[in-house]
Amino acid sequence: MKTLIESARLIDPDALRDDPGALLIDGTAIAAVFDRPHPEGVSADQRIDAGGACLAPGIVDVGVKVSEPGERHKESFGSAGRAAAAGGVTTMVTRADTSPAIDSPEGLEFVARRAGADSPVRVRHMAALTRGRDGREMVEIGFLQDAGAVAFGDGLRVVRSTKVFSRCLSYARALGALVVGHPQEPGLSAGAVATSGKFASLKGLPGVSPMAERMGLSRDLSLVEMTGAKYHADQITTARALPVLERARQAGLDVTAGVSIHHLTLNEFDVGDYRSFFRLTPPLRSEDDRRAVVAALASGLIDMVSSMHTPQDEDSKRLPFEEAAPGALGLETLLPAALRLYHGGDIDLPRLFRALSANPAWRLGLDAGRLAAGAPADLVLFDPDAPFVLDRFTLRSKSKNTPFDGARLQGRVQATWVGGQRVFSR
Repeated sequence: MKTLIESARLIDPDALRDDPGALLIDGTAIAAVFDRPHPEGVSADQRIDAGGACLAPGIVDVGVKVSEPGERHKESFGSAGRAAAAGGVTTMVTRADTSPAIDSPEGLEFVARRAGADSPVRVRHMAALTRGRDGREMVEIGFLQDAGAVAFGDGLRVVRSTKVFSRCLSYARALGALVVGHPQEPGLSAGAVATSGKFASLKGLPGVSPMAERMGLSRDLSLVEMTGAKYHADQITTARALPVLERARQAGLDVTAGVSIHHLTLNEFDVGDYRSFFRLTPPLRSEDDRRAVVAALASGLIDMVSSMHTPQDEDSKRLPFEEAAPGALGLETLLPAALRLYHGGDIDLPRLFRALSANPAWRLGLDAGRLAAGAPADLVLFDPDAPFVLDRFTLRSKSKNTPFDGARLQGRVQATWVGGQRVFSR
């Protein structure tokens, strides 16, 4: 079946294009991209008038937690997939911090089957870097690669042993595997729920210095330089860490970095009167840090934006701030929250989608994130100007722990296609 999407505003992250045009889907792939809103002489079984809405490659969201196995009451592949489709996410790359951890080929094959059966969007999986994510024994990286793992990391846990981490990087280098690190100095950050400073002191919250992120990143990048491995820092959230990242890039290390949408659009003052939906790992930073990270994203120093989707149930969030479980939902709110940066003049749409789609796909070796003939027809159609007030109970995730509850947002997904098949329509 051929589908022609006409009168669209094409967002091409590769060509940095934001122009009127049209796009033809033939079966599961993009057949042609036109620079005219209404191309002549094109035969199609179905025609869709986009009405000037933006058409972009579907989002590739790296670092999604789906709580299968072990905590299916928080999130399943079915509920996460529906939330992703409604948020314009066409590929979820899941973390391995489940219960039990995804640290064996058998565990990886189990979640791959569950995802294939229940999720309407594509799902690729990261595997743990150490057994049980306890930082003591390396997993069988080669076997897990054969089973389909696209990257290796222990989630929000830091491998404390420098010797163990260096061995993991050496083996990963030999096999061409990507290692995903969480840059924090674990001793300094243990027990911290806020960034140290006046706000944490006034609220009486245990804080951690932004230097903890810089120290953790410095250690990781020193080992990357020693081993030559491919490395991705999952979240860079402080201004102090940016010079370390920049020096690694200038030295030619194979290093990329990401940031969560929450650290791009929120700061420590949003915690307010101990609002536990804003309890995150790492904690929310100062406004100066947030602005520095936004500038790094706009310049290309930070490569990716992700939701760091972490569902938590009501019982684990309705606790005193220090005791509440960290994490927030993000699959459905990633795009409208990211559009805050666009509306604020911090970044244009093609560069934003380079960080949301093209760069994650390139880093993980996925055939996605492109708006070109021959590319998979994984697409999102959205109105960047549509205003709405978010009600967390309308979210499709099983858990409802979003810091954007009641927030005024701008930008709504109208339709999502995966492999040419429409999986969401508003």
